[in-house]
Amino acid sequence: MDFTFSEEQELVRETVRRFAAAEITPIAKHHDDAETFPREMFRKWGDLGLLGVRYPAADGGSDMDKISDCIVREELSYASQAFASTWSAHTHLGIWPIWKAGTQAQKDKYLGPAFAGTKVSAFGLSEPGGGSNIRALTTKAEKIDGGWRISGSKTYITNSPFADFMLLVARTSPELKPHAISLFIVDLPNPAVVIHKLEKEGIRASETGLIHIDGLELPDEALLGHETGTYPIILESLSENRVGVAANCIGMARAAHDAAIEYARDRVIAGKRLGEYQAIAHKLADIATDIEAARWLVYHGAWLVDQGKLTTPMAAKVKLFASEVAVRASEQAIRIFGGAGIMRDYPVGRIHRDSLVYVIGEGTSEVQRNLIARDLEL
Repeated sequence: MDFTFSEEQELVRETVRRFAAAEITPIAKHHDDAETFPREMFRKWGDLGLLGVRYPAADGGSDMDKISDCIVREELSYASQAFASTWSAHTHLGIWPIWKAGTQAQKDKYLGPAFAGTKVSAFGLSEPGGGSNIRALTTKAEKIDGGWRISGSKTYITNSPFADFMLLVARTSPELKPHAISLFIVDLPNPAVVIHKLEKEGIRASETGLIHIDGLELPDEALLGHETGTYPIILESLSENRVGVAANCIGMARAAHDAAIEYARDRVIAGKRLGEYQAIAHKLADIATDIEAARWLVYHGAWLVDQGKLTTPMAAKVKLFASEVAVRASEQAIRIFGGAGIMRDYPVGRIHRDSLVYVIGEGTSEVQRNLIARDLEL
């Protein structure tokens, strides 16, 4: 068993770390306060090859593995989870199904601009009344002559306020079964798709939308892969992405931990540095242990992806543990900062707000536990 990162993977980490420190960290607070995302960041990511990390060179990608993908996520999240979330929604959820199941014409049209950052994607899955239950979705696609007519609603859709295209999940037949759920590629803007930007407490710089779809007419060519029943592609995409967002959570936990260590070294109370108090030192030790455990669980999950061996229960374990580590780490960091922890001059409050998103998003912690328990055959 070899637990070392390759020279190429370490180079990826250093490249992203330097880029994030120079291009993201200085503007993260401004965009968090303004609740805006700088669209030009996509071109910068594209120029570095960061939008195609997960994809083969034959399809225009950067020809790296899932471990490298997780490294990119971890380092972007260390600087700003909102920026990393925007990157993730585009590079995985909004592209991966096209790469996995799209026709050659669909790949030719969308992948190149997506990897270059000239077109931005979104993934329209969650609905106001559906939560994490994909099979209960109500957005309907009705077959018409030469295409499809779609109506319904989507919510909490990352990147939708400025996306150029969206993968839209809809029911193509009334049965509550997997074969009845399909994916469509929707070019935006479209007058039949009305998008309202939402205000959020977490990942505020990542723009998120509530979407109303009324009589959207699409040609047959817009159906992903020209086939209905692409539910398994959705599940596979979500499982792999759970490993990815778990890497995001490591980045947040590390950022909170490092900020707390720096504060504990500098802050003096009653003549002693804060870190000299055993209660504070123990909190930092616990966070360090949690992060180390989460790191190796996540990168083992990434290795399983690269080996083609990732299972749904394993993905759930990775995401469950890492997301809750990020919440614990950021909360303990706030406690170490004391009153300063809730001041916006310091990053730990923002990190905590952002971390809470991931015990809900990409499948709640309760859903992850259900998936794990189901595998136990209780």
